[in-house]
Amino acid sequence: MRGRVPVAAGLAAVILLTPVTGAQADPKPTVAQAKAKLSKLNEQADKLVDRYNAANEKWKKSRQKYLAINDDYKKQNTRVEALRSGLVSMAVSSYQVGDMGSWGGVFYSSNPDAMLSGLATLNHMSAERAGRLREYEGAIKDLKDRRDQSKVVYKEATDVRGELAGEKEKVDKLVREQMKLLRSLGTFNPGNPNSAGVVYTGPASGNALSALQFAYKQVGKPYRYGGTGPASWDCSGLVQAAWAAAGVTLPRTSYEQWAWGASRRVSLDELQPGDLLWHAGYGHVGIYAGDGKVVHAPQTGDVVKIVSLAEYHAIGAVRP
Repeated sequence: MRGRVPVAAGLAAVILLTPVTGAQADPKPTVAQAKAKLSKLNEQADKLVDRYNAANEKWKKSRQKYLAINDDYKKQNTRVEALRSGLVSMAVSSYQVGDMGSWGGVFYSSNPDAMLSGLATLNHMSAERAGRLREYEGAIKDLKDRRDQSKVVYKEATDVRGELAGEKEKVDKLVREQMKLLRSLGTFNPGNPNSAGVVYTGPASGNALSALQFAYKQVGKPYRYGGTGPASWDCSGLVQAAWAAAGVTLPRTSYEQWAWGASRRVSLDELQPGDLLWHAGYGHVGIYAGDGKVVHAPQTGDVVKIVSLAEYHAIGAVRP
């Protein structure tokens, strides 16, 4: 009996001291909670990524401008140096006695009128060359000033891009956590980069029809930040490409597209197929397909899809 008492007491102690993990652990988030978290995160990410895309576009344009100006500068500089060399050669030749003889008809003419005419010709040639040199040097100075200004713009854009890339990295980390959560719940949709999409059969016509036919062919492809196709898309990238297929050039980001359409905005009560639709503080854009439907690239963990207009919660529209 003695031996049993300590054992029983020990078992009781173990039971009392062992944590009841099932009761103390945080409850597993539901699918709705996970989606709500992801939706909130993407509302914030839409704005940040839109700014990042804008900075990236600014960087690419600035770099392209810098390279073009610098190339033009080098070409002009080569022409100026060639002209300068010609003038130096001319000056050296004119200074040499032997070369003076080559102007015999000018400097040794017995006819004063002929000599003055010859000298005037030489002066005219010299003035013309000097004038051309001054003209080219002025052009080079202008090009150099433009190149220097472009370098400043390029550096500023690069700095902005680097800063926003750091912010985007933070968001990506949070998004990865949400993606992991969605996968654990079996609700993450990786999409199919090779999706053939679906056929558009709505009421659109003209260039709106072309835009919607393109957008519908992207259905099923994954959403990706900064995606401009063809394997993945973000919201504004899809809209830009769809309308490019219809012959209309749109800016890259959703905010820029909204600003671009300042004189083209339409009431939500007067929507027509092909109209651009915004929600979530103008950080997200899609295309109205007609018949109460919207096609868009929604958010991380989802794919290009067609949703109802009521589900989309539009706050503004533009007609390209």
